[in-house]
Amino acid sequence: MKFSNSERNLGAIVLAAGKGSRIKAKNVNKVAMSLAGKPIIRHAIELLEKINIKTIVVVVGFAKASVINALGQKVIYAEQAKRLGTAHAAFCGFKKLPEGIKNVLIINGDDSAFYAGKMIQDLIEKHFSSNAALTFLTVEKDNPESFGRVARDENGKLIAVFEEKNATPVQKRIKEINAGCYIYTAAFLKRYLPKVKKNSISKEYYLTDLIALGIENNENVISMQAGEMAWWGINTKEELEEAELYKKTHLLKQEN
Repeated sequence: MKFSNSERNLGAIVLAAGKGSRIKAKNVNKVAMSLAGKPIIRHAIELLEKINIKTIVVVVGFAKASVINALGQKVIYAEQAKRLGTAHAAFCGFKKLPEGIKNVLIINGDDSAFYAGKMIQDLIEKHFSSNAALTFLTVEKDNPESFGRVARDENGKLIAVFEEKNATPVQKRIKEINAGCYIYTAAFLKRYLPKVKKNSISKEYYLTDLIALGIENNENVISMQAGEMAWWGINTKEELEEAELYKKTHLLKQEN
């Protein structure tokens, strides 16, 4: 029998607390900036609603009023008062989830506007069918600069994920990147989120470290490769402009 995501007790956390320093955001969080006629984060929320995820926590921080104004009261809000990285933001969001949630989808509010509902549903199905503790999405980028790289052995088995700041020159040439889209069991998050250590370079706590913790502790950690899908990490004004152009072109093709 196939269950819906709400019946599976699947909730979601959307990370939207970052300052967006490279896009030079001042009074508006970058996820509240417009993309194809609506705030960037609205694309993510509508996707989650489309695949029947009813419990959604949005983690706010920088310019939080702009995010709340963009979404209203249709979601649960968690505040990350100090911006200490993605794992810390996820921890803030996790504390706001209701007790009954057994699995948690975590996405970024700024780069999830191009996710297809079917692809996310496929990721969810793989997570449940594999009885995984952690399942994450990877994509191929011709220019992977600034993204975490996915390292595999000669047989394609997942070894680790390296943040750009910590990657060696050889690792930086890897084109398969971590898209920052994860599904965890709530039990895994409860056990390992408190064990994430502060990065020695950035002084932040990274969600990618949960992958390493899972592998080190023989948890069932798997990935789903999405190939060369349309995907944007919207970190600069130029990337936002490129995303806007692609989104408009894509919508026009759908209409014709």
